[in-house]
Amino acid sequence: MTETPVSLIHPVPYYAQWESPGLVPDIVTGALSAADDPLWQKSGAASPEEYAFWSWRLCGMACLRMALDHWRGTAPPAVTLAEECVEAGAYVRHPDRVDGLIYAPFAAYARRRWELFAESRPQLPAEELPGHLAAGRLAMLSVHPSLRTLDPRPPHRGGHLVLAVGATPDHLLVHNPSGFPDGSQRFAEVPWGDLGRFYAGRGVLLGPGEPRS
Repeated sequence: MTETPVSLIHPVPYYAQWESPGLVPDIVTGALSAADDPLWQKSGAASPEEYAFWSWRLCGMACLRMALDHWRGTAPPAVTLAEECVEAGAYVRHPDRVDGLIYAPFAAYARRRWELFAESRPQLPAEELPGHLAAGRLAMLSVHPSLRTLDPRPPHRGGHLVLAVGATPDHLLVHNPSGFPDGSQRFAEVPWGDLGRFYAGRGVLLGPGEPRS
């Protein structure tokens, strides 16, 4: 990774998957119910309970909000986006769970609805990421949630989405929707040598697409 420019950092706004980024540690650890997030209404949910249901599953929508704010100057409410993704087949909602994010229909939705470049990549090697970032793209990456602490022994790879926003010779820089406000939310540094413990090798590439007419 030594060929990666040190300054390859995209100034992408940050959004957590919960409306109150400062409360993420308490919500994740169970000290606070997501339904008690005082900013829940900003999510577009109809009730605190609906917000609590979706909030644990909104990492992909947080990544989309970051990309939309970066390129389009808009960040629609997370639950509103999730409901659109249900209609698009990118989520399958059941009474007690949600299947997804399903990459191919999500990419099709992002292209159609938001006119972004969006490509589902069932195989997206880590060594390709600096090149995509240098080309002006961002990457939604499937990682284990314990990336936030660089857990030495995560139980598996994948299960959570973060947004790659930059790269240096030593680190991949990510916006982590479930990161903690101790440095693991915005522009969190993930050493290249550690990434493989968490990264499932798949994701979605996003780009600005064609300008609106």
